[in-house]
Amino acid sequence: MSVPRIALATLLAATLLPVPADAQVGDDAQPPSTGALEGRPEPGRTSPLQSLVDAAAPGDRIVVPAGTYEGDLLIDKAISLVGDGRPVLRGSGTGSVVRIRAAGATIEGFDIDGRRGGDLGRDTSGVHVAAPRATIRDCRIRDALFGIYLRESDDAVLEGNTIVGIPDRPPGEVGSGIHIWNSQRYRVTGNQIVGTRDGMYIQSSSHGVIRGNRARDLRYGLHYMFSDDNLFEDNSFETGAAGAALMYSERITFRRNRFLRNRGFASVGLLLKECDDLVAEDNLMADNARGIFLEGSHRNSFRRNIVAMSDIAVVIYDSSRTNVFEDNAFVGNLSPLSLVGRRTDTRFAGNYWSDHGEPDLDGDGIAERPYRLSNVFDHLRGNLTAADLFAQGMAARALGAAERAFPVLDAVPVLDERPLARMPRLADVPDVTPAPEPAAEARTTSLWPAVMVMAGAFVLIAGGRSPLGRRAGAQGGAA
Repeated sequence: MSVPRIALATLLAATLLPVPADAQVGDDAQPPSTGALEGRPEPGRTSPLQSLVDAAAPGDRIVVPAGTYEGDLLIDKAISLVGDGRPVLRGSGTGSVVRIRAAGATIEGFDIDGRRGGDLGRDTSGVHVAAPRATIRDCRIRDALFGIYLRESDDAVLEGNTIVGIPDRPPGEVGSGIHIWNSQRYRVTGNQIVGTRDGMYIQSSSHGVIRGNRARDLRYGLHYMFSDDNLFEDNSFETGAAGAALMYSERITFRRNRFLRNRGFASVGLLLKECDDLVAEDNLMADNARGIFLEGSHRNSFRRNIVAMSDIAVVIYDSSRTNVFEDNAFVGNLSPLSLVGRRTDTRFAGNYWSDHGEPDLDGDGIAERPYRLSNVFDHLRGNLTAADLFAQGMAARALGAAERAFPVLDAVPVLDERPLARMPRLADVPDVTPAPEPAAEARTTSLWPAVMVMAGAFVLIAGGRSPLGRRAGAQGGAA
């Protein structure tokens, strides 16, 4: 990885999305493993469990009874350390509570307390791993700068952990819930992350599976760069400045994820900066300031997603090429498209648009006229930030009327030539509210009331601007 790419990543992280003034965004875009690894804790800061680890042989399984164990712990052998009755590992407050330095080590069933202490520059964590094939399972980590940190730790498994950040501490003074650097073939499944800087930070780490996790109440749900060929399924990224911000990566798959309630002046559900050949299908993107954001990204495919109740459904920079949106449902968004630049070759085909007022006279499911995504005001909006202030005012409506009357103002036509006349039944898109272990039946049956409620709320807010949206909602509710 070259130094200029790192510097550019730092600049983008600082400028693309809003971050509190005390958040040091640039720090987590730098290679995080330049410092020396923490080794054996100093005398007086060592856990009483250290003697059990030292006496164990590789392959041993150590069962730790309930209780509180003060101090930090080094695991430098391929052992399994298993808690019985949820024992508490309470760190010294000066370094990582558990330090895994042996291939094939496992820690399971502990409550881990970082005591709000340590040093971001030394990657102080609840569990810090610098060895391959580690497993961290069913641990509850709180008050640690980083929750779980993988440093050059291939084939790691992080499963069923809960990570809660340090309350009332600004983002620049804490780390990520799960931080993965230069690690390959990892599996991150069923983890809950709340109140950290970023839910998951992934850099230079490819061929991973990230499934069934939930990250909420933080800066970015997913902060991601220089990582290829990863699979994201059934995750939730909620209530942050960005649900997921991805940069400089290729061949990523997003399937059945939720990007919810990411609000702020420039907040976004899913952001792609110079990302190519991504597939996003059957995802729910609801109540975000911007649903999807593309800059310098090529050959990405978006299909069977729901983008709902966003201020702007899709933001596209004209530096993005040959992207495709097909078979998606756009419901109750204030604006379908903000195009930054003169034109786009992005193809929109066979999508449903709740504000499209054209009928389906021949009953083939396709509206009689194309749906126009772009207009003069949205073109100005994409190229003049201050235009957002007038989005719901008379100026926007006047420009729209002038554009219809005088085609000379038609600057950037973007059309869906075959828009759907009715809301499609997207059975694999998840519900708004995630369950700990969602069943397939729950996904297929509970989606429709949530979407129809959002569509109905949009109609009320917009003053009835979409008669077809109301008709489609009634049909969907009866289906």
